[in-house]
Amino acid sequence: MKNILLGALGITSAICPLHAVKKAQTIKPNVLIIILDDAGYNDFGFMGSKDLLTPNIDKLANGAVVFTDGHVSATVSGPSRAGILTGRYQQRNGYECNLSPKGTGLGLDEETFADIFKKNGYTTYCLGKWHQGAQAAYHPNKRGFDHFYGFISGSRSYFYNAGKDDKKGNEKALQYNGLYVPFSKYITTELGDKAAEFIAEQPNKPFLMYLAFNAVHTPMEATKEDLARFNGHGRQMLAAMTYSVDAAIGNVVRQLEKSGKLDNTLIFFVNDNGGASNNTSSNYPLKGFKGNKFEGGHRAPYFVKYGNKFSGKFDGLVSSLDILPTAMSAAEIDLKSTKKPLDGVNLLPYLSGKKKGTPHENLFWRKEDMAAMRMGKYKLIRVVGVGERLYDLENDLGETKDLCDSKPLIYRQMMDKIKQWEKGLITPLLWNEGEWNDVTREIHRDLFNNESVKRTSPQVK
Repeated sequence: MKNILLGALGITSAICPLHAVKKAQTIKPNVLIIILDDAGYNDFGFMGSKDLLTPNIDKLANGAVVFTDGHVSATVSGPSRAGILTGRYQQRNGYECNLSPKGTGLGLDEETFADIFKKNGYTTYCLGKWHQGAQAAYHPNKRGFDHFYGFISGSRSYFYNAGKDDKKGNEKALQYNGLYVPFSKYITTELGDKAAEFIAEQPNKPFLMYLAFNAVHTPMEATKEDLARFNGHGRQMLAAMTYSVDAAIGNVVRQLEKSGKLDNTLIFFVNDNGGASNNTSSNYPLKGFKGNKFEGGHRAPYFVKYGNKFSGKFDGLVSSLDILPTAMSAAEIDLKSTKKPLDGVNLLPYLSGKKKGTPHENLFWRKEDMAAMRMGKYKLIRVVGVGERLYDLENDLGETKDLCDSKPLIYRQMMDKIKQWEKGLITPLLWNEGEWNDVTREIHRDLFNNESVKRTSPQVK
C-alpha cells in the first residue's frame, strides 16, 4: 500500500488514468452493492494481501476506482449497514450500537435506498444478512425490497441446521420473502448462486441489488474442499472463507456479463467495518480493529465500478454514506426528492474529473462513549473517562503520536465540530451495548497508550 496517498483537506483526485465518460444510456443503470462482513483492510489482493486469494474481487477492483481514504459510518455491523441503506448518519434515528434483543431496528421513519429506487421503477433485491430489526415492521419486504433471500439476524452458521439456526422462527434461518427455505450448499455459495439466478431472471428493467454477505464473520466455518486448498496455510480457515466469498462474487459478475448487463451496472464493493479481533483478519498498516475508533475500525476496502467509465485510485475523503447519492445520480433520481436530507455526497463528478478536491471536509463516528472525526488530514478520537487523542494521518497513519498539546487550535476546533454534529443526533440512544461499552473503553485506553490490547470481549476477564 506504499503507493497510496492519504486524502487531505483540499486534495485533488488522483485517479489515473481516467476514461472518458460515455453518453448516458437510455436504459437506467442497474445498481449492485456488495458488502462483506468483518474482513481485514489488508485481506484482498488489491489491498496488498500476499496470502489470501481474491482473484475475482481483484479483477473487479482493477477496472474500478479504489478509494484509498474510504470509510464506513460505524465500527460495527448493524449501524454501518444502516448508514449504507439510508445515506444518513445512523445516529440520526438512534441506531448507534448493534441491536438489542428488544425488537427495535432501523428507524421506521427513515427511507431506505430500496424505497427510493422502487418508487423510480427499479426491481429491488436484498440477499444475505439483514441485521436491521426482527419485528415484522422492520422486515426487508417492508423496507422497499421486492425480494429478500437471506436471514434477519447479525450472524449464523454457514451450513444448514434444521434443529438450530434453521429451525422455523429462528432469526438466523434462511428465508425467501418470509418463507423459511432449506439449502444444501455453503451459505456464501448459496447467496452468490441466488443473486446470479435473480439477475438471469430479471427482465429488461433496471434492478437494485443489496448483496450483504455474512462472510467472513464468525463462526469460522468453511467447506472441506476450500480448507483442503489451503492446507498448511497460517490462516487456513480465513483463507478458505475468503476464497469462497470471492468465488461467489465471481459467479455474480459472470452472470452480469452473460446477461449483457455488466457494463450498465454500477457496482459498489465495501466491507461493513474493520477486520475483527476474533477471525485472524489483518488491518495492516492500520491501528485498531472492529469496534474502536482507530483507522482499523472504520477505514475499509472500498471501490466503485461503472463499466469502463473510470478507473484508478482516488485519494479524497469518502464514506459509505456516499453510495446512495452516487447511485441516485447515476439513475438520474433527484437528490432533493428524498424524504430527509442525505449526509452522503454524489461521487460521480469527482470520479469523472468534473470536480476537484475532496468530497468530504469532515466525517464523524460515534458509539456510546467513543467518538471520532476527520478534518482533512487530522483525526480526533474522544473517549469519555479516558481522554482525547489527535493524529496527523498524512504523517502518522499508525496513529501513534498525539498532537493535542502541540496543535491546540486544531484540537479545540475539532472538539467543537463533534459537539455541533451531535446536536443533530437522537439522544438518548434507542439501545446500548452493555458490557461491550466498558470493554471498548479499555481497548481505547490501551491503544491511546500504544500498548497491546489486553481484553477484546466481555468474556475475557
